[in-house]
Amino acid sequence: MQTSSKLKDLLKFPCKFTYRVMGYTKPELTDLILEVIQRHAPNDYIPNVKPSSKGTYNAVSVTITAISIEQVETLYNELSNIDIVLMVL
Repeated sequence: MQTSSKLKDLLKFPCKFTYRVMGYTKPELTDLILEVIQRHAPNDYIPNVKPSSKGTYNAVSVTITAISIEQVETLYNELSNIDIVLMVL
């Protein structure tokens, strides 16, 4: 994968890596995101949640200590597969 090789070249593991997940404003959004992250990078996280101006969407940011490019990619994929998630940055 072209993107991962570029990202891999930019990152030195372990490193801090922040996921910003955009999703619909639903009460379960943050819990679903944390559930996925806990499976691959267990820790105590305090997500930063910012609502959109109209309140339709939330941006949830969570910083992990990434240990490999595979972990980073797995989390991107699994977070993107949450039904109420629109995008993962």
